[in-house]
Amino acid sequence: MKGDLFSSEHMVQPATAPGMTVENAKCVRYAVDGEMYARQGAMIAFRGNLKFERKGQGVGGMFKRAVTGEGLPLMAARGQGEAWFAHEAQNCFIVEIDPGDEFTVNGRNVLCFDATLSYRIGTVKGAGMTGGGLFNSVFTGHGKLGLVCEGDPLLIPVSPQYPVYVDTDAVVGWTAGLETSLHRSQSIGSMLRGGSGEAVQLMLQGEGFVVVRPSEATPQKAEQH
Repeated sequence: MKGDLFSSEHMVQPATAPGMTVENAKCVRYAVDGEMYARQGAMIAFRGNLKFERKGQGVGGMFKRAVTGEGLPLMAARGQGEAWFAHEAQNCFIVEIDPGDEFTVNGRNVLCFDATLSYRIGTVKGAGMTGGGLFNSVFTGHGKLGLVCEGDPLLIPVSPQYPVYVDTDAVVGWTAGLETSLHRSQSIGSMLRGGSGEAVQLMLQGEGFVVVRPSEATPQKAEQH
């Protein structure tokens, strides 16, 4: 067979070490030697001796996503082999978390992660302003976290002199050391939404970074996650 499809550009190569790597811009490859976790439905292919098990919806089994509080079901992959993960052809990125680090991420952006990472559900102070609350997953420990993002994300520095305001539908995550609160702006709401309502932004203060995707979640998209 010939043609661009069969070029080396698209050919997967054998894994050289266990763990997570970016296969291409839209896909993460995980060489499993033991156990790892991923969002349900994200596995697109695998080979080897792997078993996939849906995690329950009890403690540690669900992420709560921003604004609506809906859960993100997880699955565990166990054994030895390789698996590929993707979600709606979104761009994939890997975050390496070291001991002492903390990374807060919106559940809808989680693709997969090492079993050595721990997570808890965190809430944003003053989240009652949004009606449904603002929930995020806080990762700690030592390992890699695979994320998806619609488009190329923006990494915005936050400093004590310059707090950053982010649309609650566009925030992907932020690093440790940042204080968060919700800020309501009537003037911005009037400009962006034709005066139909107030705009609510997530305000981040301190020293660190915030990751923002270049799009807002539409109601239809929000229902799918």
